[in-house]
Amino acid sequence: MKRLVKCLLVASALLFLLSPALNAAAGTVSEAPSAKVVRKKAAKASKQVREPLWPKGKMPDVQPDQIAAMLDEARAEGFDRDAHRMPYLEWFEAPAADVRTDACMILISGGGYYTTCDMHLIDLWHKELTKRGVQCVNFVYRTPRAEGIPYYQTAWEDGQRAVRLVRSQAAKRGFDPEKIGVVSMSAGSHLALLLATSSQTPAYAPVDKIDEEVPCHINWGIINAPAYITTDGETGTEATRDGYGPDVRLSDIFKFDEKTCPLCLHHGGLDPYTPNGSTLVYRQLRRMGIPTELHLYPNKSHGAYGFDRALEFMTQMGFLGPVGEEVDLMSRYASDADRAQCIREDIWPEGKTPSDQPQLCKPYIEWHIPANLKTKAIQIIYSGGAYMGNDPDGFEVAPARRYLNAMGMTVVTMRYRSPRPEGLAKHTVAWQDLQRAIRIVRSEAAARGLDPDRIGIMGSSAGGHLTLMGVTSSGHRSYWPIDQIDAIPCNVQWGIGIYPAYALTDGLDVGNTTGGNDDSAVLAPEFSFDLKTAPMLFIHGDADGWAAMNSVKAWEKMRSMGIQSELHTLALRNHCFQRAASPGTGSYTWLDRIGEFLQPFIKEE
Repeated sequence: MKRLVKCLLVASALLFLLSPALNAAAGTVSEAPSAKVVRKKAAKASKQVREPLWPKGKMPDVQPDQIAAMLDEARAEGFDRDAHRMPYLEWFEAPAADVRTDACMILISGGGYYTTCDMHLIDLWHKELTKRGVQCVNFVYRTPRAEGIPYYQTAWEDGQRAVRLVRSQAAKRGFDPEKIGVVSMSAGSHLALLLATSSQTPAYAPVDKIDEEVPCHINWGIINAPAYITTDGETGTEATRDGYGPDVRLSDIFKFDEKTCPLCLHHGGLDPYTPNGSTLVYRQLRRMGIPTELHLYPNKSHGAYGFDRALEFMTQMGFLGPVGEEVDLMSRYASDADRAQCIREDIWPEGKTPSDQPQLCKPYIEWHIPANLKTKAIQIIYSGGAYMGNDPDGFEVAPARRYLNAMGMTVVTMRYRSPRPEGLAKHTVAWQDLQRAIRIVRSEAAARGLDPDRIGIMGSSAGGHLTLMGVTSSGHRSYWPIDQIDAIPCNVQWGIGIYPAYALTDGLDVGNTTGGNDDSAVLAPEFSFDLKTAPMLFIHGDADGWAAMNSVKAWEKMRSMGIQSELHTLALRNHCFQRAASPGTGSYTWLDRIGEFLQPFIKEE
C-alpha cells in the first residue's frame, strides 16, 4: 500500500510538472507562460543576485533529488539541477524613497511541495507591494517532497532559516525587523501557516550564530488557499472528506504558540483543499484574541483571489503606514441624484396587521426607482436596531440604496415594526413584515418592468438576523394569510447580511458571550435552512461584540448544504464598521463587495 501511495504521488508530481493546465489549477489563475517567455524570464532571473540560505555543508536533511528553482527556470533549456540544490532568497529592488514604508514581505510560491510554480503571482505581489513602499524578497525552497521525513520538512527548515536571514538584514535594507510579513499560495500557504503559528518549534538544529541569535517568527501573513491543513488532507492530499466530520480538525503540526501573528486568509468555496481549513484557522485565532481577516469566495476553486482585500488588511493594520483619518459614510453618499422616483406604500391593509400591538410603529415600504434602469433585479434593504427601532433613511440603508441606484438597480426599503413585541419572540412581527413585503414586491415587479424572480434582501445587525430568517426560513409561515397576495411565495434569490446579530446560541438576545468561538455556540433554532435557502454575502467586523462567528458559522452551514456564499471579515473593526472608515480599508470599500456579489444576479440576458 505504501508503494502504491508513493507511485501515485510521483505520478501526480509528473503530471503537475508537465501540464500548464494543472499548474494553473494548483496554484495560479492564469495560463502558464509560453516557452519563449519562460526562457526570457529564466535568463533575466539568472542575472539577479541570489542569497543562499545555508552555509556551505550546513544544510540539514540534504536529499539527492531536491532542487531549488522556480518552475520557469527549471523548465528552461539547459537547466542544470546540480547547480540549483541550494534554496535561496532573491531580493527585489528597494521601493522608491517617496513611498517607502518600514515593512518587508517574503513571497512564497505554491506547487504541492513538488515544485515552486507561481511565477505570475510572485510577479504580481512584487509589483503591487513595491509600488506601495514594501520591500519584497522571493523565497525559493527545496522541492520535490522530502523522502523519509515529513513531506514539508525541508521546506519548513528553509522557511525558518529564510525568516532569520531576512530579519538579520533589516537594518541594512531599511525595514523594521518586527514588520516582516509573508504572502503565499497553496502548499506555500501550508508553509506560511507553519511560520506564522509554530515559530517556537525548531525545524532544525542551529548551524551558526544567526540561528542562535535571530528569531524566526513573522509579524503577519497573507494566506491564499492553504492546502493540507485539515486532518483529512494533512498527509499531502486534497481534503478527502471536504473538511467535514466530527473527527476532522486542524492538523496538530500547527502549534498556535505565543508568537502566532495576525493573518488574512483567502479561500475559494469550491477548493478541494477545503475552505473549512481557513474557517478553523480563523476560529482558533479568534480564541487567542489575534486580529484576523477571513475572505471566502463563492464558486471559486483552488487559486489566489482578492489581493486588493489583502492590501486593505495591511492598510487597516498599519503595515503600510499610519491609518488615515476616518470619513463619515453618509457624507460620501449624500445625494439622491441617481433616483428618479420614490413611492411609498403600506405593508398591511387597514385592520389586517397580524400580531399588532399599540406600541409598534407602522410598517411600510418605499420603491426607489433609478433614473437609468439597467437591471430587472430588485434589492430590498432595511436597518438594524436590536429590534427596538429601525431607520430606513439611516447609515445602514441610505448609502447602499444610493450606491445601487447609481448602478441602475431598483431598491425597496422597508420600515418594519418595532420595538420588540410583548409576549412574542423579538423578531416575530419584523419577520411577518418582511415576508409580506417580499410578497408585495413580487406581486408588483412585472408591472414595473422588473423580474419577480430576482429579489434579494439585505439587513444589518438585527436586520442581518432578519435577513437570515428571510433567506433560510421562507417555507415557514410567520402569519395566517389575509388575502391573495399571501398566496405568493416569499422566498428570495439572495441575501446580504451585514454584521448579523443574534445568530448563535451564545448571543440570542445580547452580544455573543463566548465570541461564538466555542463549538457549543451553534446557529439559532429559528433558522430552518429549508430547501429554498439562498446564497448570501456576509460582511462582519472581526472585533464585533455581536461576533463575526455569527456570519462564519452560517457560511459553514450553507456550504455543507451545497450553497456557495461569500464572506469577508474585517480586522480590528467593531459593530457598525462602515459608519466611519479610513480610505484604503475594507470598511471603506464594503459597498463594492455588494456590487461584485450582485453581478451574477443583476446580469441581463
